[in-house]
Amino acid sequence: MVQAMTTTEQAPLERVLAAMDWRVLDGRRTSLAPGERLRLRTGVAALVFVAQGRLIRMSESGCGELPAGAAAVSMGRAPVVLSASEPAEVMSVELELTPGTSSVLERVPNMLSVARFAEEEPTIAAIARDIGKPDCERQRGTTGTICALMATTVVLAAIRVWAEAGCVPDGWPARSADPFLSRVLDAIHDDPGREWSVAGLAEIGAMSRSVFADRFRAATGRTPAAYLGEVRIDMAKSFLAEGTSVSEAARRLGYASDEGFSRAFRRRTGVAPSQWRYRRDLPASENSTPPAAVQIAAIA
Repeated sequence: MVQAMTTTEQAPLERVLAAMDWRVLDGRRTSLAPGERLRLRTGVAALVFVAQGRLIRMSESGCGELPAGAAAVSMGRAPVVLSASEPAEVMSVELELTPGTSSVLERVPNMLSVARFAEEEPTIAAIARDIGKPDCERQRGTTGTICALMATTVVLAAIRVWAEAGCVPDGWPARSADPFLSRVLDAIHDDPGREWSVAGLAEIGAMSRSVFADRFRAATGRTPAAYLGEVRIDMAKSFLAEGTSVSEAARRLGYASDEGFSRAFRRRTGVAPSQWRYRRDLPASENSTPPAAVQIAAIA
């Protein structure tokens, strides 16, 4: 059970999900007889969708059930064993979260699950039922790209439904009934390259600096400067993925120099901007090393 749960706000949560960059490594559909087990290995994340039957998750902390229509996401930090309690058909996809994509996943449990995923997201559950079928690519005339997008859609939906149910730890976007703080967050996301100061953000929120700083940390789990730094680097990844040069990305995001931008990017992702783009563009088979944990660095 995750401690210190909070609820979530739709817009910031969608921003977090949009910043996640998943690489699909492999997908398969497995039929399990009663008592047979599906093992999710360490080192890679995995998506599981129970098309038919029922699975029992066995772990040191106890057991949990995944009925038909359930979805689960393993972070790959520890092995997970799922046992069929009745004849079952299971779709599973191995995934890699590209380095530095989103630090918030470091705060979630090794495995999160949504027992009623098919009820919550019937359209996406229908997509999930097709992934892993031998004719997935052939039906769509692709070499895997469409099926990879399908898997990504399902895993993001599963995380979103799990988060919106209130099962999130500290550090995730928090629901706030405070319209003044919402204005501040919107301002940061709308113009991350602006030279923001605590005083300027506090003014937008119609608060004193001290009150604003306390309320901001309580709502987001980080300082305004650290939050702005994360938003900038997430935006930088979008720019780089679109082909924007390192210098142009640095300029658009308000960094005084390419060197300063590269240092900030490396602190957030563990790699330089050019190296991040190179790894992202590699085929999955050439870049399947599990990413190291990303450390969040506050920007002074």
